[in-house]
Amino acid sequence: MNHNYVAIMAGGVGSRFWPASREERPKQFLDIMGTGKSLIRLTYERFLAICPPENIFIVTNARYRAQVKEHLPELTDNQILCEPSRNNTAPCIAYTAFKLQALDPAANLIVAPSDHIILQESRFIAALQKALAFTQTNDALVTLGIQPSRPDTGYGYIHYQAEAIEGEVHRVNRFTEKPPLEQAQAFLASGDYLWNAGIFIWRTAVALEAFRQHAPDIHRILGAKPDCYNTPSQQEFIDQYYPTTPKISVDFALMEKADNIYTIPSSFGWSDLGTWASLHAESPKNEEGNVIQAKQALIEDTHNSLIRISSDKLAVIGGLDDFIVVDEGDVLLIYPKNREQEIKQLRAKVQSLYGKNMI
Repeated sequence: MNHNYVAIMAGGVGSRFWPASREERPKQFLDIMGTGKSLIRLTYERFLAICPPENIFIVTNARYRAQVKEHLPELTDNQILCEPSRNNTAPCIAYTAFKLQALDPAANLIVAPSDHIILQESRFIAALQKALAFTQTNDALVTLGIQPSRPDTGYGYIHYQAEAIEGEVHRVNRFTEKPPLEQAQAFLASGDYLWNAGIFIWRTAVALEAFRQHAPDIHRILGAKPDCYNTPSQQEFIDQYYPTTPKISVDFALMEKADNIYTIPSSFGWSDLGTWASLHAESPKNEEGNVIQAKQALIEDTHNSLIRISSDKLAVIGGLDDFIVVDEGDVLLIYPKNREQEIKQLRAKVQSLYGKNMI
């Protein structure tokens, strides 16, 4: 029996990818890369190298169940875990761990986001296989750490011990969430920090013990009826009790508290694809440094910009440098790329001025 499982987290709204990513159809269901496949589809297919399709589960908000089925029609209903509320990643991961522990007490689980880019998939799979081999025989909470290429303040950082304890597995000293620039620069210069990619590997039994110790409220609430998981009563139980769990990330709930945290330093062309600028950075560009996703576009004297135009429109654009241009039909965004961190706040302002149908 294959005891490897994958849980793909697909419940977010991707607010920094507005106006393409919307409440009703967030970015994991979009063909952001222009490949003809959505991000969730690409993520699902990537993990088929790790385990059989029946061992891949999707954790999403209940409102997106139909879209998950649309993009991944091969999944059974039991492979789609529906959250009735958005309570951050710790309850989401605990829910998955309880369900898979009931299904297979020897489950060895990978938890990963649905919307990341992996450019070197063979290296990614190799790193995961090393992690799975380690967690199979050790009571360990493992994360893949990404070799940092710049002092980015948008990522969490992992401080790890230089000497490997087994193969390429290193003990983690501590996590630091999204440091200020000077601290990020110091981390990069030291050479013993990694980016936290939010990709976790552990046996479900070990994860649940960590929840019991470090997030007891989540463990108590979601573990109240362990026999309901994988039965017709599961959704009723989750709908009633899941919204009462603390809203907290797994980083704060477990990874900053547990003492059995390990990492595998990795490099496989990773991006969390969190913003339009990250999409520009990871996409093929023309001679002017532009990324153009458009069927009809006349672009003049424009450089280092991302231009995404709906297929039914002709765009004529000139004189832009380092801009984001995103046309979604009912919303047109034209904004400096170096101010992209403001987009999340702009989205909230648009909602207050023009209503929810614009977000």
